[in-house]
Amino acid sequence: MFYIVVSSITILAFILLIFAIYYNKFQFAIIKINEAEENADLYLNKKFDLLKRCSPIIRKELRKKKILEEVEKLPVGEFNHFELNEALNKAYNNLFQIIDDHEKLLKSENLLGILNELNDNEEDLMASIKFYNDTVVGFNRLITSFPSNVIRLFFRYKRKEFYSQEKHEIFEILKDDEKKTD
Repeated sequence: MFYIVVSSITILAFILLIFAIYYNKFQFAIIKINEAEENADLYLNKKFDLLKRCSPIIRKELRKKKILEEVEKLPVGEFNHFELNEALNKAYNNLFQIIDDHEKLLKSENLLGILNELNDNEEDLMASIKFYNDTVVGFNRLITSFPSNVIRLFFRYKRKEFYSQEKHEIFEILKDDEKKTD
């Protein structure tokens, strides 16, 4: 009888230890994802502000009223960070298309300064997005693998989305590879 009680307590302690380990892995991943989202939001807002600062300079230089209007009309508060990223990327590409079409814009020191800031911000944003996507891959792997998927059921964790479809496809490939090895 004593051995049964000791064995039961040992097994229960082992299960609780496994639960605690995977719960902590989820919490660590959630903290990293939140940090990455905050960083991405910061860089997206800065990108928005920099694009808005380019608009009046380009209008003045080209004497056109309808340049980069999509930036000023963006309902930034209504977008999630994925949608905002896509909208700002379109505006960013549009800006450089306008600059390619009108090389005289490159003579404006104000615009060049903003473009340099925009380039630096874009590098930081890409690093932030990569960190977010990499962290989401780990989080989604926890959700789909045993024994952490049992913990997911208790706390109702859901899969997180990626910034790009490419990263999502990589996760699906990794998930399929894990199933093949099991």
